[in-house]
Amino acid sequence: MKKILLILGISLILTFILIYAAIWSTNDKADTDILVNIDNVESIDFKKLDSVTIAANSMYTANELKKAIQGEHYRKAWAMPIKVPVIYLDTVRGGLIPVERGGGKQTSSLKLKASDGVIYTLRSVAKDPEALVPDYARVLGLENIVIDGISAQHPYGAQVVARLAESINVLHTHPVLVFVPKQESLKEFNEEYGNKLYWLEYETEGKENWTTIKNTVEIMDTDDLQEFKLKYGDRVTIDKGAMIRARLLDLLIGDWDRHAKQWGWVVHEIDNYYSAIPLPGDRDNAFFDIDGLIPSFISSKEVKPELRPFEKEIDYLPGMVQSIDRYFLIDISTDLFVKEARYIQSKLTDNEIDRALSSWPKEIQKLDAQAIKVKLQQRRDDIVEYAREFKRIIDEKGVLSESLNGSEDLKLPVELMQCFSCNENKSRSGTN
Repeated sequence: MKKILLILGISLILTFILIYAAIWSTNDKADTDILVNIDNVESIDFKKLDSVTIAANSMYTANELKKAIQGEHYRKAWAMPIKVPVIYLDTVRGGLIPVERGGGKQTSSLKLKASDGVIYTLRSVAKDPEALVPDYARVLGLENIVIDGISAQHPYGAQVVARLAESINVLHTHPVLVFVPKQESLKEFNEEYGNKLYWLEYETEGKENWTTIKNTVEIMDTDDLQEFKLKYGDRVTIDKGAMIRARLLDLLIGDWDRHAKQWGWVVHEIDNYYSAIPLPGDRDNAFFDIDGLIPSFISSKEVKPELRPFEKEIDYLPGMVQSIDRYFLIDISTDLFVKEARYIQSKLTDNEIDRALSSWPKEIQKLDAQAIKVKLQQRRDDIVEYAREFKRIIDEKGVLSESLNGSEDLKLPVELMQCFSCNENKSRSGTN
């Protein structure tokens, strides 16, 4: 018995030594938004350049020990230089004016307004997850576990997801990779936001309609949609088929973080009634790759069930069910879930998957396209089965018992807090 305890003790000590050795192997000279062949960025007149070659982040380069302990992930993609266009706000999209800083715990973002009133957003490709590091991790010197975890996100996943969404008629924000140099047009945001790599995309809210949907009243956040529902009652519904299709796309791409604040709603009027079509935003966690000793432990269904790896098969579907599903998709027929799944299978052909992945720069395609393609194909082939089970789990979990993320301060009736159609269901049952 003593020998067993001794062996276990030595093994535990060695494990901790290896973990700390991996954490401390981080490159101290790592940086973000690294311009290639430009030593002094402040001396460059970017107006003379139409593009630059830039790497998103060199912080995630790792030796073999670090890869074994903290995962291989998409480290090479983060550090790979790619060519992107240079933009100036006063000339792009007819001229854009900075409005305000955006939210987000790890993404730096800036809202921009066009002359026609349409709202755009600059979202940083490089992330700063310092705000997500718990105090105990800092005390133990383990904050790099959280910071390095960003390497599991694909830096350019949003570009592919947008093309996949187009092929199955799901709305998206049309993200475009751009380099934004320091410039007068950034005004008071120049020092903080200049000389960085961004996604330039449409915002998921705004008074002006940039979509092709006719008779649009407004593009709303989820909490605004709830208040709109409170005001107009049964005259407001969501496009349930579109929402199911959008969520099945999330299952396909392994996007496990789809809380209510990451959705907009295009509300359009039909014969004095209103229908809200979902507009997904923020694709940071698409194709989320999990391997290595620590990430594999953290993502186990017993520890963090919602943190699911992007593999050929969804290993734990209950972890993919979100509060928004229980709020918007409760008690919908299985037939509609299956119908949307079959639609995805018919439209998302191998050629469409290839087309989406070919939107990446060649350097990124060589690194990750084939592995992601194989996983997408398998998930597409299995999507009908996933759709049936997804619907069953949603109904099994039932309506919400607390507010959606971002709606905590709203004063809603209990029924509208529980689910979007609960008040309608109550009204119908009351007339029977």
